[in-house]
Amino acid sequence: MPFPLLNSIATWVLKQRIHQMELFLKYPNEVQEELVMKLIRSAENTQVGLQYGFESIKSYATFSERVPVSTYEELEPLIQQTRNGAQNVFWPTPIKWFAKSSGTTNAKSKFIPVSKEALEDCHYKGSKDLLCLYLNNNENSEMFLGKSLRLGGSSQIYENNNTFFGDLSAILIENMPIWAEFSSTPSSKTSLMSEWETKIPAIINEARNENVTSFAGVPSWMLVLLNRILEESQAGNLLDIWPNLEVYFHGGVSFDPYRAQYQQLVPKSDFKYYEIYNASEGFFAIQDQNYSNDLLLMLDYGIFYEFIPMDSYGTPNQQVVRLADVVLEKNYAIVITTNSGLWRYLVGDTVRFTSLNPYRIRVTGRTKHHINVFGEELMVENTDKALSLTCEKLNCSVKDYTVAPIFMKGKEKGAHEWMIEFEKAPASIAEFSETLDLQLQHINSDYEAKRYNNMTLNLLKINTARENLFYDWLKTNDKLGGQHKIPRLSNQRDYLEELLAMQAKT
Repeated sequence: MPFPLLNSIATWVLKQRIHQMELFLKYPNEVQEELVMKLIRSAENTQVGLQYGFESIKSYATFSERVPVSTYEELEPLIQQTRNGAQNVFWPTPIKWFAKSSGTTNAKSKFIPVSKEALEDCHYKGSKDLLCLYLNNNENSEMFLGKSLRLGGSSQIYENNNTFFGDLSAILIENMPIWAEFSSTPSSKTSLMSEWETKIPAIINEARNENVTSFAGVPSWMLVLLNRILEESQAGNLLDIWPNLEVYFHGGVSFDPYRAQYQQLVPKSDFKYYEIYNASEGFFAIQDQNYSNDLLLMLDYGIFYEFIPMDSYGTPNQQVVRLADVVLEKNYAIVITTNSGLWRYLVGDTVRFTSLNPYRIRVTGRTKHHINVFGEELMVENTDKALSLTCEKLNCSVKDYTVAPIFMKGKEKGAHEWMIEFEKAPASIAEFSETLDLQLQHINSDYEAKRYNNMTLNLLKINTARENLFYDWLKTNDKLGGQHKIPRLSNQRDYLEELLAMQAKT
């Protein structure tokens, strides 16, 4: 099919979805209430449905009373049953696919069930809606005149008792429709290569001669690929290689620390950045406006949402609220019930709502990835933003970072210790430290209170990482590839101590 015709047809088809979205935009809480009852009815005769008496659940109130909020560890025995061949355990249709995920920190792998309903009605639907929203906002787009450069994680598929597991990206590539393969580069064969350091040259070899109009992937790993392409091509910027670039679809980590570097790679004033929020457990939210940092919560993907205010999270007084009861600018942990049979599952991410009509969110971090050793309640959103503002002010850029507490000893006060690998180092680390500290105080009032007159916290300490320290740390821990992330914040010093030890050896 000629590319101009494909572009026209694809644009028309995708735009039809806008009219379907109007239902959940107009009646969000009603759509969610109907959805959770539909999920409950579907699973009445499963092992979980019989255990909690789904047949007699007629309201959200009863559902929330009977079914407990669960972590992966608590659901693991049921998931293991299904991986061993049992079916109808937590979902009525056969579960053959499991997305292997270690998150950011867990050494132990998680195996997240992915049903056929979740593949079609959540993950692929989310991918199509992303294009739909982009095209609706950019009517003159010619994205489908070229191809999308996609970068997934380790993409090897493994079999276990007639079930299969691998990175979510591998599962999606293995099952994706023909049109997606036709409009993407590299080929599925190259995308499914498992060895990261041989995969990158193979991707470059295929993609450099294509008419690439968009990118899709995690910012940190995509940056590695794009810089490698520039080095090998000896081009001034990516527009010299792909002059028709128009948009980068990204997710997985905050874009703030990388924005300036991408703007140098693609120096085009109308180049767009579109963020998504998806995970092994589901596709949750999509940026629905040009030049926005807010993500529209997608309410008709077979996912029912609940939220735990972080000020009560993990306490005896922990509360769980429905979407209808959330408030603006408050940090929440996300709880989901899905069409893959995850019942009131604690994802581990935190968000805050920036709009209630429609419901828009920003991802603020992880329930395990914040620092609150001294009552400072520091979130990843805070550190990402402070770094971005500091780099902008001091004309430098950051490649990767992690932060850990310096614990109080005797009369010594605490502090935060940073390990930062700079893409472009500041002229003065001392000035950088002071500026970053002031930005954090401005962004986070709890941090500011603990820093007041060095009452509880001393000035933060910065270690400048050698080149590729974080890459080598990930490689040592067998975490190379697009699905793996650097742990940004921790209440413990384990990751920082490992990095310091690696740094000392060189």
